[in-house]
Formats: sequence, C-alpha cells, structure tokens
Amino acid sequence: MTMVLEVNKEEQKKKLKYPKAIIFIVCMEFCERFSYYGMRTILSLYLKNKLHFSDDSSTVIYHIFMMFIYFFPLFGAILADSMLGRFKTIFYLSLVYALGQLILAAGAVPPLGLPTREITMTGLFFIAVGTGGIKPCVSALGGDQFILPEQDKYLVTFFSIFCFTLNAGALLSSFLAPELRNNIACFGDQECYSIAFAAPAILMIAAIAIFLVGRPLYIIKKPTGNIIVDVAKCMWHAICQKWNSKQPIKRKHWLDYADDQYNPKLISDIKMALRTLKVFLAFPMFWALVEQLGSRWTFQATRMDGEIGSFLLKADQMQMANPLFIMIFIPLMEAVIYPIMTKLKFIDKPLQRITTGGVLGAIAFIFSGLVELKLTTTYPVLPTNGYAQLRIFNPRDCHMSILMNNQSILMEPFALWEDHNVKITGNQSIPYFANFSECGGTEEANGFITAVEKQATSYVIEPSFPYVYKDHINKSESGNPAIRVLSYNTLQPDAVTEVELSGTHHVFQTKRTKFHATQITPLKEFSPGKYSIKVNGKDAGRIDIKIGGVYTLQTYVTLDSVKISLVTVTPSNSVHILWLLPQYITIALAEVMFCVTGLEFAFKQAPSSMKSFLQASWLFTVAFGNVIVVIIAEAKFFEQQVSEFFFFAGLTALDFLLFAMLTRSYKYHNSTDYDEPPTSDEKNIPLVSLEKQQEQLKNSPVDEETAQLWEFTHEIAY
Repeated sequence: MTMVLEVNKEEQKKKLKYPKAIIFIVCMEFCERFSYYGMRTILSLYLKNKLHFSDDSSTVIYHIFMMFIYFFPLFGAILADSMLGRFKTIFYLSLVYALGQLILAAGAVPPLGLPTREITMTGLFFIAVGTGGIKPCVSALGGDQFILPEQDKYLVTFFSIFCFTLNAGALLSSFLAPELRNNIACFGDQECYSIAFAAPAILMIAAIAIFLVGRPLYIIKKPTGNIIVDVAKCMWHAICQKWNSKQPIKRKHWLDYADDQYNPKLISDIKMALRTLKVFLAFPMFWALVEQLGSRWTFQATRMDGEIGSFLLKADQMQMANPLFIMIFIPLMEAVIYPIMTKLKFIDKPLQRITTGGVLGAIAFIFSGLVELKLTTTYPVLPTNGYAQLRIFNPRDCHMSILMNNQSILMEPFALWEDHNVKITGNQSIPYFANFSECGGTEEANGFITAVEKQATSYVIEPSFPYVYKDHINKSESGNPAIRVLSYNTLQPDAVTEVELSGTHHVFQTKRTKFHATQITPLKEFSPGKYSIKVNGKDAGRIDIKIGGVYTLQTYVTLDSVKISLVTVTPSNSVHILWLLPQYITIALAEVMFCVTGLEFAFKQAPSSMKSFLQASWLFTVAFGNVIVVIIAEAKFFEQQVSEFFFFAGLTALDFLLFAMLTRSYKYHNSTDYDEPPTSDEKNIPLVSLEKQQEQLKNSPVDEETAQLWEFTHEIAY
C-alpha cells in the first residue's frame, strides 16, 4: 500500500507542469526593474544639471529618496499580509508607481511650465511608495505559484530566473537611459531628460498591463496576518508592562513582561531574532558606501574622459558596471572561490565573509579617493583672494605685438595670451602699447587694461580702446563641453555674424557696434564631438570639442571670406573614466561577499517565524545607510570630495574592525535549534553554503523553510 502511494505521488509530481503564471511575473519584473533603474541612473545628474541643485544638495535629495524606497517595503508587507493580499497590493501600488514616473517625466517637459522642483519631488515620493511597497510582494507572489514539495526544482529555477531578470533589467536600462538623455535633443536643449524619464514610465505601464493579463493564471492566497505587526505589538506591550510594573521580582528579560498576553513561543522567537539583529548594527555603514554609486561616484565620473574609440561612455552609464560585475562574481564565488576558501579554512565562516565584504567596501572608497586625488590636478585654476586672471585674444588674421609691464608679447593670428596668477589687491590698471602695423589701418595704440581680484577677465586689444568681458573658465556642471563665439567683424556697423554648429539647431549671433568690431556670445553647452561650422551660411571648417573643455571659437569676418579658430580656455577632462573600474569591481565583490552571505546568515540564525521580521530589519539597515550619507553631505564637513571619500573608507574600516572583534566568539546555530533553548554544550555549527544547498536541492525535495530561504534571498536582491 505504501509503495502504491509513493508511485501515485511520483506520477502526480510528473503531471505538474511549470506554472504558466511565472511568465507574466518574470516579464513584469523585467519591465519594472528597467523602469526603476532607468529613472534612478539619470536622477542625480538631473537634480544637478537641470534643477540646478549643488552636488551636496543633489546627493541629499537622492539619498532621502533611496531611504524612503527601503522604508516602504515594511508598509507594503503589512498591507499585503494583513489587508489586501499580494496581488491587490502589487496592482494598487504599481498604479502609484506609474503615476510617479509620469509626474517625473512631465516635470522635465519645459513647455508645460510646471514648477519643476515641486513636481519632481512629488513624483519621486510616489515612486518610492510604489517601488518600495511592491518590493516584498512580487517574488513572494511568484513563490506562491508552486506546489511544494512536488515542484521543488521548478521553484529553484524560478528564483534563478527572477534574479537574472532583475539584474538584466538593471544592466540594460543603466546603459539605455543615459543614451536617451544624451543623444536626443528636445525643446531647444542638447539633452532630453523628458524622453529619458518617459521611457521608464512607459515600461512601468507595460509592467502593469502584463501583470493584469496573467491574472486568471495566478494562485492568489488570502492575507493571513503579518508577523512584523505581531512583533511590534509584543515588544511595545512588554515595554509598557515593564514601565508600569510594580512587581518586586524582576524578569530575566524585558520581553518576558509580555507573557500575560502573548505566546511564550513568540516571545522566545523574538529574543532569538534580537540576538541576530545585534550583528546588523554594523551594516548601515556598508550600505552608506554602496548607495553612493548613484550620487558621489556618478558626479566623479562627470569630471573624467569617457571616450572609448568612437563611443562616448557617459558618466551615469558607469553605474551599469555594478550589476554586470555582480552577475559575474556570484557564480564565480559560489563555484570556485568559496570551495577553495572552505578547503583552506580561510575566511570560511559567514561573519568572516561579511567582515571581508565590509573591508572591501572601504578599499573601494580608497580607490575612489586616489582617483579623486588625480582629478584634482586636472581641475581649472580659479582666481582666488589676492589673484586675478588676464587673457588677451587676437581674433584677426594677422600678427600683432603688445608691450605690457615691460613684457613684450608677440601674438600670432587667432592666438591667446594668458596669465592665471596676477598678484593684486582689488583692481589694478595695467598700461599697454600695441602695434597693428601688419593688420592694416591704425598702426599703433596705447591704453589700459584692468585686472580684477578673484575674477577672470578677457580682452581684445583694438585701435580705439580694448573690448573687455568677464570670462567663465570653470567646467560646466553637466561635464559637457561649453563654447562661446568671439566674433571680429570687419564689415560696417550693425553687421550681423551668425555661427552655426552642424546638427545642433543652435545659432550664435553677434552684432557689430559703432565702437567695437569685436563681440562675444554667452556660453553654450554641447555634446562632445566634431562639428562643422557655418559662418553667415558659409562653410568655415570643423572643430572638435571634448568633454569637460571650455572653448572660445574666434571668427574673423571680411567681405570676401570667413576664418575660424578654436581656442581652449579650460582643458578637457584628461583622466579616463575606465580608471573607475577598480573601485567598481571591488565594491561589486564586496556586495557579493557581504549581501549574499549576510542574508544567509540572517535567515539561518533566527527562528523560522521571524524571517519576515529579519527581512524588514535588513532593508532598514539600507535605509539607515542612506541616512548616514545625508547627514555627512548636509553637514559639509569637507571642502574637498577626496577628503570625504577617505573619511568614508576610514569610518567603514573602523566599523568592521570593531565588528570582527565583537563577533569573534559568536556561536552559530541553525534555526531549528531554537525549538529548544540552547545548552552550554552547543558547539559552533558552520552554516551550509549556498553552493552546497543548491547541490542538495537538485537531488532532494525542498522543504518549506528552504523555499523561504530562496524567496528571502532573491527578494532582498530585488
């Protein structure tokens, strides 16, 4: 009879097919992750370049947004488990999510005339509620579609596909969103954030549509209550009872005061969970590092040269290196590195690997600090107290000589003379004598030019009196090259000079006056690259402007011809962006060692009833990591970014050094050990590695707890 039952079970197991509903959940996941990462990748540059927040303010806004994203999963989990169920929670909060994406995209459309900053903040809040709220529900709904243990192998396959899908969506959108931002011109601007934000909004709407199409196929479970709510109530009741207690006998543990209303098993489980949570106290510092990939590290990349052959790697596209290297390192570590470490008994314990991950995070920030040290040598020299900068242009097709402060200057056609460090106090007039004998007309002229303290001033020496303007020498906030036109028009007064860069639909226009043949235009940012130049409709040549450079395009206009010459006022970025790879590789390796091991540790060291509570606590450490960044950025402790990078590295190294010392004597337990109180005879029990776990899953049924581990691990990665 027993054999017959076993045969029937095997036949039933073979008849169960892979749930078709998974196709819709995975496709929805891809679209949602594409939507989220596409928006997040370009967000920090949008705050800085278009909303004109400073680096510090942009960093603060970005990390407050990220903090909310990791706070609202608690709200979503309670809503799903206690009230609406997973399907309705995902659907309703996805609508909020899509609305936020649409609001954000609308705020980036200038013709609408909306209050951009206010609209952006509103959109970001809705996105945080939406993406945070569905975070704990999507993978859990996918797990609900399987019948265990009959479909155990299918479940393992699902979570692998799910994890790959979310990383693929992140990787693809991190590449495409900056391309949409940079390569499409709209509303008279060289960059189009409205299209770059609209694409993620469309993908989120598509995600909702795909999710709804699969509705008839889903196995939908009713809400059964949320352990997080029970834990919170129990802890609050214990605190109140202890505070109001008049009993002379003290309890062994403050949670024991709740035993008048709550099950002793729940109280015991909470105690065990709190024991594990003590380990979590060091974790926010690690997340403070990882979360800066989208803010400080992206701003750092804008000051670097992204040219790779004919392709320009944008600053925000460097973020795609993170999911790429994580996808490479996870199988490499599980299949090769961890087995070797285990055999050598070197960094083979979970807490050791977590510590190593934290130290690697600190090393990544040391790398970023070293890169920043190199970058500081390439930044433009700006005029400071006690100094002024002078530049003299010769926008003519002839030689001229100038005698100034007993210094003889011979200027070639279209040449630039400059002095970055003129020592003065206040304003200082400097006499000059100029010889125009090779230029025709008036042969000689003399006069004064004025150096202004803390200012860059540019001159064009003319026979009557010099043409002067305040120059801009700092690099653009966006990192794109900036250019202005210095036009010398030999035609009659009121003659107009029009200069057009090919493919930009922008025309620089100057108008000669009665007193000056020279005129200057405002600075204008363009994408780096080569451009054909037309002056008054005539082809005048080609120029090549590089990322980070500040240029003056000199034009010389006569009745018969036009000539141009591009002068570099501020050199372009010279440190290549690929020098960021060591820090990205190191932080990705740190994440793999810290995150995957940390999740397994948290899951195995707590009672099975506390898994959701630990999941929420883990996400809270990420939220508090963002709070750390906000505090440091808002406090403005450091004048230079390099000092902040080294500060984070040092603080994290100290954090995990203390972590390693305090956890040396930690005794490992399996969650099943908590069914009975620990005894003094317990020995260290090593955790089963994910690699061994996967191997076991291939050959044996998956019990409920192992299924929860897979769901827990992939849900956090999400």
